[in-house]
Amino acid sequence: MNTGRFLRADMWICRAQSSKAETMKLLPDNIKVLYFASDYVEPYVEIITVKDPKRRLSLRSSGYSEEPDYQEEVEVALPVLSDDSQLFEDHHLEKLTAHMPVRTQVHPWQLVYSTAIHGSSLKTLYRNMAGLESPVLLVIKDTHKKVFGAFSSDPFKVSKYCYGTGETFLFSFNPDFQAYKWSGENSYFVGGNLESLQIGGGGGGFGLWLDSDLYHGSSFSCPTFNNESLSTKEDFIVQDLEVWTVKR
Repeated sequence: MNTGRFLRADMWICRAQSSKAETMKLLPDNIKVLYFASDYVEPYVEIITVKDPKRRLSLRSSGYSEEPDYQEEVEVALPVLSDDSQLFEDHHLEKLTAHMPVRTQVHPWQLVYSTAIHGSSLKTLYRNMAGLESPVLLVIKDTHKKVFGAFSSDPFKVSKYCYGTGETFLFSFNPDFQAYKWSGENSYFVGGNLESLQIGGGGGGFGLWLDSDLYHGSSFSCPTFNNESLSTKEDFIVQDLEVWTVKR
């Protein structure tokens, strides 16, 4: 006995089968067809409206048995964090996720450096990222309680030259969320040595700069991102700092 099979009628055509001939009938444009065929049973046709797939996706994701509004969009899932963050909450992560590359949204995020855990040392930050090949998210809270930072396409490291790609961007919650994407004017994405970490530049000041103790920092407008200062003032004191990376 042949097993039945499901076929999706992409052309929205309903097929009725008899023992001697087949007839085909065009259906209205607002319906889709699911077709079940077997040699020993009558054809089974289930007709669903175009809106139903959204309803079914919503039911699978929410666990509800039914929803009155079939057109309700399904929310994008936030990345899973391996640890609790001391600096940002779900509403921060929701805003940031919308600007991150899609490839980073399907993996959990792992905490690789935190001043609360590892102390305040740029050397330690570099050491914790040795061997990493995935993007990183730098989050800072300063003594004015402002949250800001940078997404870098490459992990932070000591280098003679600038590195990174146009996926790199600066961001600020000061107080509303603002993302500063690559302007295309230069490629001074990230630079690092034992004395400081620099992100964005080319105009006499860095978009984001941190000293070797991860204590003093500054943020100036720069051509790389055409950003405003990320904090209340161009010079700031770091209260807490975290770096996250994609866990593969």
